[in-house]
Order: sequence, then C-alpha cells, then structure tokens
Amino acid sequence: MKIARLALLPLAVMLLSACNPLMRASWDTLKAATQGPQPLELTREQVEAAPYYQITIVAPTGEAVMALVRLQGGVQFWLASTQQVLMIQDGLAIRSVGFNDNLDGTRFVGESPFRTGLHRIADGLRAERQVDFAGRYQMGARLISHFEKQGLETVRILDRDLELLRVDEHIEMPELSYSARNQYWVDPADGFILASIQHVTPELPLRIIQVRPMRPNAK
Repeated sequence: MKIARLALLPLAVMLLSACNPLMRASWDTLKAATQGPQPLELTREQVEAAPYYQITIVAPTGEAVMALVRLQGGVQFWLASTQQVLMIQDGLAIRSVGFNDNLDGTRFVGESPFRTGLHRIADGLRAERQVDFAGRYQMGARLISHFEKQGLETVRILDRDLELLRVDEHIEMPELSYSARNQYWVDPADGFILASIQHVTPELPLRIIQVRPMRPNAK
C-alpha cells in the first residue's frame, strides 16, 4: 500500500466531521496529548445515528471514534477527522498513519492465523510476521508470536454483555529488544474479533472495540 492511495481520504474527513457532533468531539481528543486522555462517552443510539461502521480506540493520547471509509482487498481503512488512519485486516491492525508512532507495513511469513480465525488455532501456535517502522529506520523487523486461548469472558460493548473467547498473543521483536502481550476477544462461533488490545508499535498500544462492526447481520 502506498500513501498516495490515501489521497481521497481528506474529502471523507470533511463529510464525516460535518455530520456527527459526537464523532467530531471525540476525534478531537486525539489532539489532546498535552492535556491527558479525555474519556469518551458513547451510546448505542449515537452510534446507530451515524451512517458508518464504527470502532472506538483508546490510545495513549486519548479516546476516539473512527469510521470505516474504505475497503480494499480485505483491508479496512478506519479514519478520524484529524486524519489518523488505522488499517485493519482480519481484526489485526496492519498499518497506521498520523499517530505519534506508526506501523508502516505488516507481512506474514506463511499463513496468517488471523485469516483462518483465532477461534480455530491450537494453544501454543507460533507465527511470524515482518513489520516496518520507517520512523525507526527498521524495515522487515521480525515479530514472533505465540498464541494461547484463555477461555470465555464477558465483555461489555456499549449496552450489551457478550460471551467472547479471549486469545492472548505474546509477541517478541528481537531486533528491538521488545516484548508485549496482545489480547483479542473473539466471537467463538466465527472468530470475528470484537475487541482487542494491540501493541501496534512499541509506543502505540491501542484498545480497539467494534461498536458497529462490518459483519453479516450487523446493524
């Protein structure tokens, strides 16, 4: 993917920010790094009033709603009015633009366990992917992960309690001497990731919640 492919997104930014005061206010919290994170209060009625699929994110600089503005080759482009972009494929954040630290590319070595579904993986599964951090001059850094299923947990999304399967991903990047734990809460029926905590970069942990997901029978 090239930055040039994002050229049409500023128009979507204007359209989105003009139509929903709640989104406009929540997106602005991403600019409040010097003031500390601002809590985001969101109701199902407010989510359903906007004509977009939506996620919420919690970043080190604040909380925000992002809207789906593009789907290309299975990659979802989620956009904030402040022009942050998060690209998600099969529930995994694979690239970010406009944050304080960015992931510039993701490539799996072999088949992606996210594509086959985390509800189907075996405990202890090992996977490897290559990640790019242009700002760190690190291209093709190895990211090694091990997955463990943790059983069903109750997760509240807006006004609904859902029984979701939690899967932990223990990640290690030897070239950066970095390790962390990602967590995913997936629908045990089809593996759809409804909530997650992902260390997109060592400086960009995100909590991502699908408040209006793009999936079959979604409202």
